[in-house]
Amino acid sequence: MKTEWDYTNLAEAYLLRPDYAPSAISQMLEQAGVRPGDAACDVGAGAAHLTLELAKFGLRVSAVEPNDAMRANGIKRTSEYPQVQWFEGVGEHTGMDDNQFELVTFGSSFNVCDRQMALSETNRILKPGGYFACMWNHRDLDDPLQKEIEGIIQSNIAGYTYGTRREDQTAVIDQSGLFGKVIFLQGTVTHRLDADDFIEGWKSHGTVYRQSPEVFEKIIGEIRGLVHGLHQQTILVPYTTRIWMAQTKK
Repeated sequence: MKTEWDYTNLAEAYLLRPDYAPSAISQMLEQAGVRPGDAACDVGAGAAHLTLELAKFGLRVSAVEPNDAMRANGIKRTSEYPQVQWFEGVGEHTGMDDNQFELVTFGSSFNVCDRQMALSETNRILKPGGYFACMWNHRDLDDPLQKEIEGIIQSNIAGYTYGTRREDQTAVIDQSGLFGKVIFLQGTVTHRLDADDFIEGWKSHGTVYRQSPEVFEKIIGEIRGLVHGLHQQTILVPYTTRIWMAQTKK
């Protein structure tokens, strides 16, 4: 099953992406009222960054991921959690049964779906009173290094945009008419990684790649030059995890 964008070439780099802020995930689980043993569906599960957190909490997770390479990495990373099962599917057509889950999550994947179709599908597979949640890790663009990287991107891609991944999702969720009041949660996390891994991780940025396939390697090269020029073995990247969630009305 394929999506509009093929993430196969980005799959290995995705392993270097940051985890979500623990404080934000804890708030989400508390708000959803889930308990160990409850069922969750992680849609667009990728390399299991969010899936792992749900499994560690004790949820039974159906991880839905359309890309074979991404799903293979996710399966490896969750191999010690027998309550995690992996499936091929997309946000608009998960392949899951009706009224099955207490929680349905989209970790950095809601923006690549038809959001209204994905919300309708989420409502279908949620149990009455269950929760939808979508989230992203947003780099702190006021951080000096991130500001310089933004300059590199903007100079290479005229009219560069983050699309819907940095938008407030409230209006889209409300538009569906399927969910109650939207709840916004956030927490901060600092991702610490080796300088070369930081550079490699940039190869996973599909938002940049989709807008610049012809200059993507040039952008990565300029980021590499910038980071190497710092002469730092370790790079600290501040992120804010932002979550929008809502309870189904059914």
